[in-house]
Formats: sequence, C-alpha cells, structure tokens
Amino acid sequence: MHLKLKDNKTIELPEGSTAKDLADKLNMKGPHQALGANINGNNYDLSYPLKEGDVVNLWSFDDKEGKEIFWHTSAHVLAQAILRLWPDAQPTIGPPIDNGFYYDFGNLTISDADFDKIESEMEKIVSENYQSKKETFANKQEALKCFGKNKYKKELIESFDPNEALTAYRQGEFFDLCRGPHLFNLGKIKALKVLKTSGAYWHGDQKQDVLTRVYAISFPDRKMLKEYLQQLEEAKKRDHKILGPKLELFSLKEEAPGMPFIHPKGMYVWTQLIGFIRGLLDKNGYVEIKTPTMMTRELWEKSGHWANYKQNMFTSQIEEREFAIKPMNCPGCILYYKGHNHSYRELPLRIAEIGNVHRYEPSGSLSGLFRVRSFHQDDAHIFMKPSDIQSEILAACNLANILYTTFGLEYHLELSTRPEKGTIGSDEEWETATKGLKGALDATGRPYRVNEGDGAFYGPKIDFHIRDAINRTWQCGTIQLDMALPEKFELEYTAADGSRQRPVMIHRALFGSLERFFGILIEHFAGRFPLWISPVQVRVITVADRHEPYAAEIYNKVKEAGFQCEIDATSESVSKKIRNAQLSQVNYMLTVGDKEIEDKTVTLRTRDNVVKGEMNLNEFLETIAKEKQERSLVSPFKE
Repeated sequence: MHLKLKDNKTIELPEGSTAKDLADKLNMKGPHQALGANINGNNYDLSYPLKEGDVVNLWSFDDKEGKEIFWHTSAHVLAQAILRLWPDAQPTIGPPIDNGFYYDFGNLTISDADFDKIESEMEKIVSENYQSKKETFANKQEALKCFGKNKYKKELIESFDPNEALTAYRQGEFFDLCRGPHLFNLGKIKALKVLKTSGAYWHGDQKQDVLTRVYAISFPDRKMLKEYLQQLEEAKKRDHKILGPKLELFSLKEEAPGMPFIHPKGMYVWTQLIGFIRGLLDKNGYVEIKTPTMMTRELWEKSGHWANYKQNMFTSQIEEREFAIKPMNCPGCILYYKGHNHSYRELPLRIAEIGNVHRYEPSGSLSGLFRVRSFHQDDAHIFMKPSDIQSEILAACNLANILYTTFGLEYHLELSTRPEKGTIGSDEEWETATKGLKGALDATGRPYRVNEGDGAFYGPKIDFHIRDAINRTWQCGTIQLDMALPEKFELEYTAADGSRQRPVMIHRALFGSLERFFGILIEHFAGRFPLWISPVQVRVITVADRHEPYAAEIYNKVKEAGFQCEIDATSESVSKKIRNAQLSQVNYMLTVGDKEIEDKTVTLRTRDNVVKGEMNLNEFLETIAKEKQERSLVSPFKE
C-alpha cells in the first residue's frame, strides 16, 4: 500500500502495516522520534493500522503533540509509581501541561522528602519497558466494573457521552481510564524529575474534595533534563513576584485578590509601554476609544458572553437591572461602530482600546501579574471588506514584529483553522478568511505552524508565541477573524454599488494583557530594564555631605534633560551606595566629590560595574539621550 507523508512524499509499505512499521522503515527509532502519529488529521498510537492512501505525520519531541503524548504517558508512569508506594491512593486525572505533567490523587499525603523514592520507582517502571496497550470498553457498565471502586473515576465515566467510545491504557499492572494516544513503549523516557506537590480541588471547585497534586517532568535525553533544571533555577532568580515588590514596581494585597497595585516606579514602565503602543497605533492609522466598564445583561446576552462566559464575569444588579463588568472590550467597540453609518470609503476602520477588563479566576489559579482578575488589554477591532483581509492581517503582523523585536523578544507564529463542529459562517466565508490569514503569513516570510481545527467557532486565528531570555515561550499577541459578532449585531456598511453589506471583523491584541506582558518583561530582563523604560535611569551619589549642593545641580540638569533621576546623599560609604544602586538596577551612577566639583565633571559607573571615570555631564546626557531615543537594549558605556 502507498502512504503520503507530511512533505507530500509517497512511501510504500506492506498491507497490514502499522504506524510503528512506518517509523521503523524511516529509521525513526531515537527516543525523541516517532512518539505518536497523525493519520488523516487525527492523532493515534504507533500501533494504529494504516491503509492505502493514508496521510501520515509522525510526531517528535520537537512537536507540541509529541510532547503531549510523551508527558501524558509519563503521567501514567507517575501514577503507577505512586500506587506501588501508596496502594490506598485514589488516582483521578493526570494531564500534560505546558512544561511536564501532573497527576491528582485522593487519599494521599506526601512531602518533598518522598520525591526521591517516587523517582526511583518511576525509573524502575521505565526500565521494565512496558508496551502501552489501549483497551476499549463496550459500554459504561463495563468501564464501571473496572473503576467503580474509585469514586472519581466513576464520576468521570458517568459524565461521558454515551455515544463516545470509552478507552483505557494498560502498562504492566497499571490500568487507567484514558483517551490517549500514548508512547508505544516506556523505553523512550530517558530522564525524569518530580518537581513539586500542592493541593488541588476536584474539578477546580472549592466545594469539592481537596486532592494531592504531584508535578513532574520527563525527557527523551538526560541533557535536556539538566538544561531544564538549570532554566528553573534561573527562572527563580527572575521571578517577577519577587523582583516586582523588591524593585518597588507593584504589589498584591489580600484586600484585592488578583488585582495588582502598580507603584510609582512601575507606573513609569507602564506609561512607557502605553506611550510606545500608542505611537505605533497613531503611525498605522488607528483611532482610540474608551468604552464603559459596566454594561447591561442584554448586551452580553446578544454577544453570547452571558450564555457561554457568565461564570467568569463579575455581575451586579442596579435599579432592578442586571449588569456585568466587561471581561472583553469587543461589545463596547461594536456599539461604537453601530452608532454611525459607514461607507466602504471609511474601511478598513481600525479602532483601538486599551481597556481595563475583569474576569473571575479561582483564587488558587492567581499568579502574580501572569494570572489576574483585573487587567488591561491593548485591543483593536478592525472593520473591513473581505478584500482587505490579507493586507490588514499583514499590517497587524508587521506591527507585532516591531513591538516584540524592540524588546529583543523572538517569536513564532501559529495559525489555527476551522474546527470540525460548532462553527458559524458558510464554507465560502471560512475559505476566504483562512486564505487571507495564510496569504498574510506567507507574505511575512516567517515560518509558521498550522493547528488544524484549533480555531475559534467564529473564525480562524493567528497567535504569537514569544521566547524570553531563558528560552521560555509565552503566548501573547493574537489576531482573530470574527464572522459571528458582525452577524449578531447586524453590522453594516454601504458598498460602492449602494447595497448594505456585512463587514468582516478582526480582533487584534499585541501585548495581550499589559499586566502579563509587564511581568514577562520583568523576568526577561531580570529587572534590568533597558534605559528607555527603566524607572530609575540615573542616581547621583555624594562622597560627603559638602557635595550635596553640586549633586543637586547635577540632579536638576539630568531631570531637565528628561531622565528619571535620584540622589543618594545618605551617610553610607560610596561603595555601599554604588552597591545599593546596582541592586536597584539603576542604569547609571554619577559619583560627585571634591575633584568632580573642581573639574565640573561626574564620575560614571554602570550597573554592570563598568567604570568610565570622569566625564563631562553634557557628553553623558547626549550619549544616553541617543540610547533612549533608539530604545537600545545595550548600554553604549560597555567594556
């Protein structure tokens, strides 16, 4: 039989061959290779039989799907090890996550002291190299016979659609309810580490049982584990939840869970970010609006949020009417558009809003600036003709490129296409929209990944995944085509022939959440912000009390030149003052003493401890003015 591979090459295999036979034929036997197979758009184990004309792609550890298969199988290894050590524990669920996996257990109490023996048992299971075997139940009753003693599994089984096949995986003595796919055998797992344990609620519901969650990670190579653990150590040093308060950027308080307080130094960074994005918007033909924070239930019902998102919305009743604080800016912008008659000559109409939105997140999921209940989105909604799709998407991609590269952030693009079920819009509309997105991505010249069937129900989308200084990725920007809301709100424009037409709508955010992007920048730069967004750019340091008048003179000149400046005239030694400034991540320190007063100079030192010695103040200010204007990521005063 003949099969087609991802690169459109054709390969021949004997009838009855499996995906594993294909991997062997292609010599994909490495631990990181052939972890699972995508066959005609669906993911399967390597044991899945192939047939004539199948289109096959074998996932590796470099692929998101490959990692998910690898880590989900590893989660079963973790559960198997836990049950060998604590037979009375009750396993619940164990999904892969962005980095590794976890498994939740009822009736289990462990601590960090138990991690070594869990790891040893996991390594023993891996060395036994079980083949993962998928089994299908005839019905729910058959599944309940196997798992009925575990109340969590029983609840899951009873909640499943009776028309869907119920499956489980067996490895050695361990048998667990699971959709799969799994690794063909456990020998691919070459390195693993139990990372931490925490409490978790069943179904994430505070009214349900408290479970023990065990986090772990695994790799097909020991070197990868070593690098990951080093990255974790570096991440601890950069943790924005520690650096933010330490550098007086922001704080979180019990009186307002998930709603950050931005401090004066943080506000300087914040205003620079806002000013930067507003400058880009102005250059690219956007107008900016501000819409109300609270709007009526009827609006949210019309937009679909009340039915599908109410559990994440803060609501209130005023004068016997129900209102909701906006979780998204879109409906407000649509009301603005709908308040005017529009001609095709106005399109594309680019409307921006840096809006404060609120979403309910469970307290256990809140995390610094990364997961909050109140945040600002740099939204824009672009109303356009279908013929504008490709050019507007390309313009938004170019805007994102300017934004991310300014901060030294690399990124990759992902395109998500039409889901199989539950979408709105005609086949023709989806084809036009998807073709427009693909055309724009091709025009950027950048590689991109296609996530088939992973789009929103209302349209395809592009996501921007940025990579920070320690190689972590974050999903930030998004560009989404929407065919639902223009239809729901009956949006129109007058076409060239005088007819009333429905516009196409783009949702576009680049920072995404400003709070989250701020947190990412704190960790990306480890608090060492480039000069143009640094909250304290210069600190003047006195040698003795008698030098304070000259220090004040220098301070005034630096401030007049437009820089953030402080004076340290404390009684500490000069070396201690310099050390304090460096710990506070001040970009430049200007020391003044008798010699500097006599020569009308300053002595310059950087936070990287580069000593430039005496120099003229005006020369210094001219140099850093250029650094600030160019938004340079590197100091001109380097070794």
